[in-house]
Amino acid sequence: MKRLFFSALFLVSASAILAAGQTAAAPKPAAAPAPVATAKVAVIMFQAAVSQTNEFQRDVADLQKKYDPRRAELKKLNDEIDALTKQLQAPDAQLSDAERASRTRTLDEKKKQWDRETQDAQGDFQNDMQQTIDQVAQKVGLLMTDYAEKHGYTLVLDAGDQQAQTVLYAVPSTDITKEIIDAYNQKSGIPAPAAGQPDAPQPQPAAH
Repeated sequence: MKRLFFSALFLVSASAILAAGQTAAAPKPAAAPAPVATAKVAVIMFQAAVSQTNEFQRDVADLQKKYDPRRAELKKLNDEIDALTKQLQAPDAQLSDAERASRTRTLDEKKKQWDRETQDAQGDFQNDMQQTIDQVAQKVGLLMTDYAEKHGYTLVLDAGDQQAQTVLYAVPSTDITKEIIDAYNQKSGIPAPAAGQPDAPQPQPAAH
């Protein structure tokens, strides 16, 4: 965001000197300083603005679809683990020691595989999600800056930043979150998600 500076111009007048033979008159009072421009402040729930844009919700829905096959694989593996566990724990299970040991090894291997694949999938999903957040947040930030400049705002505070705790109170009329969301959706031209689609997860705090 461009840094905005305020300045005041002070005018000073010197006392007038009268012609010779006349008494000096009292000096003219100094001119009043020009008024300093009044700060116009707005607040925004930046994370909410990002997550509620049509673009972000569309991208998250696409991301969910991308990971559906991996979720299905993990569910299948988890069902196999549950089935093996029940077989080994069944009170009437007729298993030889060798067969029980073999199934126990298989169960342990499948558990390790599930843990490994789950961590990999979670890590990949989080990386993709963060990229999605960063891409949309950057564009929302640029639009917000342009909006603030056009509407004469001298300062925009993030009311949704729980870590910084910069805003303790704000008049509702100063909240431009909805205006930014509407302006972004109009600019992107991306339609709203279909009714019944799960809400997109809230993005984690990121630099903007």
